[in-house]
Amino acid sequence: MLTKDADLAGARFVNTNLADAHFRDVKLSGAQFLDVSLTAARFEDVAFTGAVISNANCTDVSISNACYDGMTIDGVLVTELLRIYRAHEASAG
Repeated sequence: MLTKDADLAGARFVNTNLADAHFRDVKLSGAQFLDVSLTAARFEDVAFTGAVISNANCTDVSISNACYDGMTIDGVLVTELLRIYRAHEASAG
């Protein structure tokens, strides 16, 4: 089923099964995800600018080809972590 050009601004979904749903060219700015399972979800060409993720299980999460400017993990800049890691790898190799 394809739902196109739907305006669901302000909609609330509680105890809703959206498994295997596909979102394309969708605006979720300001959306809140509370007690949500995104297990095996795929995000591609997504803007997470200003997003806050807390109390999350990031087991086996993979991020690649991303812009990490200003991104922090537990208050530590990811760009700094990567710089240190890459310098260590270069000196070990």
